[in-house]
Amino acid sequence: MDSLNQFIREHRITEVECLVPDMSGVARGKILPAEKFLRILRERGLRLPESTFVQTVTGDFPDEEDVTSPANSDIYMVPDERTVRLVPWYKEATAQVVCDCFYADGSPVDISPRWVLRRVLELYEKRGWSPIVAPELEFFLVQINKDPDYPLMPPTGRSGRTESGRQAYGIDAVNEFDPIFEDVYDYCEAQNIDIDTLSHEAGAAQIEINFNHGDALELADQVFLFKRTVRETAIRHSVYATFMAKPMQNEPGSAMHVHQSLVERETGRNLFAEADGSDSQLFMHYIAGLQRYLPSAMPLLAPNVNSYRRLVAGSDAPINVHWGRDNRTVGFRVPVSSAESRRVENRVAGADANPYLAIAASLACGYLGIAHELEPSDPVKGSAHRLAFSLPRHQFDALNKFNASKPLREIFGDRFVSAVSYVKQAEYDAYQRVISSWERENLLLNV
Repeated sequence: MDSLNQFIREHRITEVECLVPDMSGVARGKILPAEKFLRILRERGLRLPESTFVQTVTGDFPDEEDVTSPANSDIYMVPDERTVRLVPWYKEATAQVVCDCFYADGSPVDISPRWVLRRVLELYEKRGWSPIVAPELEFFLVQINKDPDYPLMPPTGRSGRTESGRQAYGIDAVNEFDPIFEDVYDYCEAQNIDIDTLSHEAGAAQIEINFNHGDALELADQVFLFKRTVRETAIRHSVYATFMAKPMQNEPGSAMHVHQSLVERETGRNLFAEADGSDSQLFMHYIAGLQRYLPSAMPLLAPNVNSYRRLVAGSDAPINVHWGRDNRTVGFRVPVSSAESRRVENRVAGADANPYLAIAASLACGYLGIAHELEPSDPVKGSAHRLAFSLPRHQFDALNKFNASKPLREIFGDRFVSAVSYVKQAEYDAYQRVISSWERENLLLNV
């Protein structure tokens, strides 16, 4: 941990935020003075209750002792020194570091999302392979909304007006919010978050940010920190940034597209293409694995009740697991590329997904396709929306498929699958108790 000590001394850090992503991708952890942080590093580490990882997005805990130990015992946060960064929006010099968690016997906490991704990456490492990913993340800027009963509205830009029409790829539309994005880029640079292009998406004040490709765990960390950065920046400019999958009626949803390829660790050769530029058989197996198993992994890619509002026919989102070349209507798009950059884009995941779990799920499904030497369907030409809907339509259906998948259980572990199921079932039950404004509007006096 010498590098952590050096970082804190060099930057004169006064406070440290120790972060862990929970099941929903929410940052949990502890904040402590820098000197105390360094002292704890020389001891066992910071403690958290194990139940931190089964906290629902509403802040509740499922009443299931099978998920955690009956005593809800302590686990230990161990900072990953490679993740230490400044928190650029504080006046006081503050550091943040992402932590892995371990039990008292030194074994990893197997229901921790970061460990689940590590577990999948170990499967590739044993074969001498390294997955490379490049996420694309969409989100909306909206007016501050103090009453959740009121619909969200686009914010006012520099012109003093709100967007009223479609402005996909509009340069001037993005420039309406220049002060926000200037801060976002500055904050990301200070945190070594490697974002690339910014563009306006089809929705009102909907933005997409692309990340440069790289190591899967490093990119998951970056997306985790980026979402926090964008929300914080927006609030400082008196607007909200939301990564809800479908935040507004009559507007498109927000996705987290994940480009993925596979390279040989020793040579760096892209294993998805042959020397002559053609697709490799391994690439075809990988795509087939996504087609076969991704519907069963949907609670990790579409984790919330709202997630399934995005996956509807006639939208930019996929509704099935077909694949195609340079086809944005399919679940798995293969962009036109050279052999060195051959990849597949998973277009199913929502922006609301935990990046660790969404990437882990995608890589796990591809791995199963390779391990079982599966063959994909023929690529789709034209719109895949004319073909049958084959993804789960609701969270309840997705959880049932997830629980029933033995191959995914073998990769993720029984305890993790159970933990996801308990947490998401508790959230679903909480949602079912809410009576919506649509029901009051259309059923109150008519039925």
